[in-house]
Amino acid sequence: MTAPARILLADDHALVRRGVRLILDAEPDLTVVAEASDGAQATALARSTDIDLAILDIAMPRQTGLQAARELSRSRPELRTLMLTMYDNEQFFFEALKAGASGYVPKSVADRDLVEACRAALRDEPFIYPGAESALIRTYLDRARAGDRLPARPITEREEEILKLVAEGHSSKEIARLLVISVKTVERHRANLLQKLGLRDRLELTRYAIRVGLIEP
Repeated sequence: MTAPARILLADDHALVRRGVRLILDAEPDLTVVAEASDGAQATALARSTDIDLAILDIAMPRQTGLQAARELSRSRPELRTLMLTMYDNEQFFFEALKAGASGYVPKSVADRDLVEACRAALRDEPFIYPGAESALIRTYLDRARAGDRLPARPITEREEEILKLVAEGHSSKEIARLLVISVKTVERHRANLLQKLGLRDRLELTRYAIRVGLIEP
């Protein structure tokens, strides 16, 4: 018999991890071998643990699932990743693909679609959960007819990291320590964020971070 695929599960809610683990461990070809409660822990575990697939919640403390997926696609390109999210949002699907993930599954349909999504990811196939497929294709075709491109990311990956940490309430000094950069660099990125996004202060940055799914309300 073939050994079951080894899975890392990352979500900051223990109850969600428990429920998802029950779904996956019930399948003979899948097994959860590691759990993480934030994106940074997930990245570290994925580098040090023998796993075939990482399932990453999009909105997690310290580092989002998308940020973790981008980092892992560079450091462990052979590792398959799949996003789990509360948000049913076409932009997250395209961002997940750009980050190197095989797709995403809303938590609301995880009991129905997650196992199939895992198997698709392990076959190195993109996964679009059934409820989103027609809407995504329709949106893509509408944009193609209009000659539009997909919306570009308004901020860089580093700015996104800093935005998330600012919105979580970290000071510039704490962010500098977490990212191993200078306080002056943090302040420069923060000023760039305010200018690029047309925002005025930390409160507006936090609202923006919630709106784009970097942190949960």
